[in-house]
Amino acid sequence: MGILKEFKEFAVKGNMIDMAVGIIIGTAFNKVVDVLVKQIIMPPLSMLTNGVNYADRKVVLQDSVGVKGEPGFVEEVAVGYGLLIETLVDFLVIGFVVFLVVKFMNRFRNKAQDPKNDKVVTPKDIELLSNLNDLMEEQNKLLKQRQN
Repeated sequence: MGILKEFKEFAVKGNMIDMAVGIIIGTAFNKVVDVLVKQIIMPPLSMLTNGVNYADRKVVLQDSVGVKGEPGFVEEVAVGYGLLIETLVDFLVIGFVVFLVVKFMNRFRNKAQDPKNDKVVTPKDIELLSNLNDLMEEQNKLLKQRQN
């Protein structure tokens, strides 16, 4: 019963929903980046390199032998590195966008966590901790004055 109870708490807290939304958005974003790289970034790059299609780039280790479909046919053995180049470009684009999103979110989080900022609503726990900190500093000043 412990596992079911833990799962229920996990689902009720919203973690599961947040994770599902993140996965769905990530999947959709991956499709956008894939099209961006293959249809927008790679064609001009191919044009700059005299029409080299990076997805087809490979190092042939062994050429094919014979005619396909006939007995004794041996397919070519090759290491395809072109798709790796495209995938690395995908990764760089996704990494850069995630960096920008995190940077953007951190800016808003920092504003929201600043209790002195009246333009943004500060979460109640941050506000209470800030008030407690102010009171402790005030109390320390009074204690120091008494000691002197």
